[in-house]
Amino acid sequence: MHLLVVTGMSGAGKTQALRKLEDLGYFCVDNLPSEMLSGFVALCERVVPPVDRAAVVIDSRVNVFKYDLVRALDLLEKKVESCSVIFFDCRDEVLERRYNETRRRHPISSEIRKGIAGERELLSDIRDRANHIIDTTALKPMELNRELERILNISNDAFSLTVMSFGYKRGVPFEADAVLDMRFSPNPFYEENLRCLSGLDKPIQDFVFQDEDVRALLDYTEKMLTKLIPRFQEQDKHRLLVAFGCTGGRHRSVCAAEELFRRMKDKVSSVVIHRDLVTEGTDITDRTGGVKK
Repeated sequence: MHLLVVTGMSGAGKTQALRKLEDLGYFCVDNLPSEMLSGFVALCERVVPPVDRAAVVIDSRVNVFKYDLVRALDLLEKKVESCSVIFFDCRDEVLERRYNETRRRHPISSEIRKGIAGERELLSDIRDRANHIIDTTALKPMELNRELERILNISNDAFSLTVMSFGYKRGVPFEADAVLDMRFSPNPFYEENLRCLSGLDKPIQDFVFQDEDVRALLDYTEKMLTKLIPRFQEQDKHRLLVAFGCTGGRHRSVCAAEELFRRMKDKVSSVVIHRDLVTEGTDITDRTGGVKK
C-alpha cells in the first residue's frame, strides 16, 4: 500500500489537492488525527479488495490531540510499502489575502497574521520531514493539479464523453454540460404507426433523419466536440455530458444521442444513456392503450 500524507499551511491548497487525488484514484480522508494513522492503514489493508493507494490530510488542527505527527510517520514507515509526505506552502501575505477574500477564520487564531505565524511554528518539523514541498503562491488551480501529477508520476489524460437523451416533461438533467433541443423537428409521436416505437428502431430513425436540419445539427455537434475536447483536456477537464432533449425523451432525442455516440465512440471513450426511454414508453402505453415496444 502507498500512503500519501498531505499537510501544510491552511489556505495553501490541501483541499483542492485532495479532490485531485480522488480523481487520480486515491482513497482520501480529510483531517485525520495523526494518532489514527496506524488504525487507518490497518483498515485499508483488511478490506477486500485492499486499498492500494490512500491519501490523508493532516494539518495543524491535530495539535489539539498533543500527538507527534513526525513520530507517527516514523513508526508507520515500518508498516506500509511506501509513505510520502507532501507539504503545501505559500507566502504569508498571499495566505492572509486568501483568508480575507473568503472571510474564513484561521484554525489557529481569530487574528489571521497570528494564526499564520503560529501554524508555521507548529508545522516546522513536518515541513523538514516532507518528501515534496509545493509552493502554491503563484500557482493556478490547474497548475497545482499538474504539479501533483508530476510529483506522483501519474498521468490523467483520459477523457470520457457521456451522451444522454431526456424528455423535457421530466426536467433538464442538472448535470449536463451542454443541452441540445430536438423539439424543432417533427414529432414521431403524432404518427400513429410510429408512436409506440422508440429512437432505437429504424422506422423512427428514418423519420427523424429525413430532416436535413437534424443531420446538420449532428454534423455541427460532432465538429464542435472534436475541436473542443482537446481544449477541455488542456484545462484539466476529463468529463463532458452532452444531452439531447425532446418532449418525452423516447423518439427524437434518442435518435440524436445514438447517432452522436456512433460518431464519437472511436474518437474518445464514450457512453450513451437514455434517461426517459422506458418511462416514456410506459406512459405512452398507459395513455393510448398502444402496444409497448
